[in-house]
Amino acid sequence: MRRRPQVTRSLTRYVVFSITMLIVYTTICLVFLWLEKPLDSDLTTGVFGFFGGEIVMCGLIKLFKLKGIRE
Repeated sequence: MRRRPQVTRSLTRYVVFSITMLIVYTTICLVFLWLEKPLDSDLTTGVFGFFGGEIVMCGLIKLFKLKGIRE
């Protein structure tokens, strides 16, 4: 059995970090909404665009690295 490369472990950690940050940001937005102090929509677009894009890119890197190991 082959060991998983170090790259995939660090990518997994980064994906977990990104998802955690999105959950934290969403929670903060809901609290601000409850307090009737809306946040800027550009900030929300930027946060979700950045972390969402990073999750997709990490997933693609992991997919192609694992595909290369199997071949």
